[in-house]
Amino acid sequence: TFLSLFLQNLIMDKLDNQPCPVCRNKTLTLTEDMVEVPYFGKTYIFSMRCSSCKYFMSDVEAEEQKEPSRYTIETDSDKDMQIRVVKSSAAAIKIPQLKMSVESGPASIGFISNIEGVLDRFKEIIEQEKESTDEEGVRKNAKNLLKKIWKIKLGDIKVKIILEDSTGNSAIISEKAKVEKLKK
Repeated sequence: TFLSLFLQNLIMDKLDNQPCPVCRNKTLTLTEDMVEVPYFGKTYIFSMRCSSCKYFMSDVEAEEQKEPSRYTIETDSDKDMQIRVVKSSAAAIKIPQLKMSVESGPASIGFISNIEGVLDRFKEIIEQEKESTDEEGVRKNAKNLLKKIWKIKLGDIKVKIILEDSTGNSAIISEKAKVEKLKK
């Protein structure tokens, strides 16, 4: 894969003018950053971005090997929106009350954010769906989901967020988070 090629040939933190896996132009930039995430340790952030076709892919990987895990947290205040979330491309995020999930797979990306950032990612998907449909029922449902997300951010609605990662490279970093071993 391009990621393994990137890791093998990494001399610097950034490689420009690489061949893009989508458009094949040599306009792909590969980057690697190392950040220290409290309670999680050294974490590497890898990304690929093509200036021609706008292809983008990113992933995170912890330096220390971790066990496959499931993190569950219930937010109940606006302060919970600042809780740190580390998600690898191998992780799935589920919000049962909203009947929404982002599954792992080839299109999944890794990121470091917080609960608010995770909700904003779901919000963006809902807004795109709302704008691209002509069906009134879909628009109404999207509008209701957006209102719920807004109330969750204010702390008016409690919500459970589940993060599952078979590689162990993901975490919800909070004493409120319940951590379980993930069965393979």
